[in-house]
Amino acid sequence: MQISTRFTIAVHVLLAIGEFSPTTRATSTFLGKSVNANPVVIRRSLGQLKDADLVNVEMGAGGATLARPADEITLLDIYRAVESSEEHLFNFHESPNPECPVGRNVHAVLDGELAAAQQALEDRLAQTTLADLLARTDALIAEQEAAQA
Repeated sequence: MQISTRFTIAVHVLLAIGEFSPTTRATSTFLGKSVNANPVVIRRSLGQLKDADLVNVEMGAGGATLARPADEITLLDIYRAVESSEEHLFNFHESPNPECPVGRNVHAVLDGELAAAQQALEDRLAQTTLADLLARTDALIAEQEAAQA
């Protein structure tokens, strides 16, 4: 599989920005503590999200904010921001043996299936917005606070 932790880190970062801003500055240090990752990793993620117009970033202590409403940011937007658009979800092994009947035909048999699987993933990611995930997060936080009371 080609999906790296960049995707889940980026979603986590956006959720933290959506949850805590504007009352708390979403700096790379603050976000790094939430993700439990080095602020350098967070800055790299913020750079990719900024390039995709998903966040605004103020240098220094300014922090990051969402560049558009959470209900206008889908998981697919985030996926495309941090995963290379040139890569496919499935990376095919190089040079199947053309002398072998299976090797000669493996692309014809498998390429369509892999493309369909990737399309299904992208279709599903397009259905979920950051606002959907923030609502779920808020519900879980409320449940946890009620259980502690």
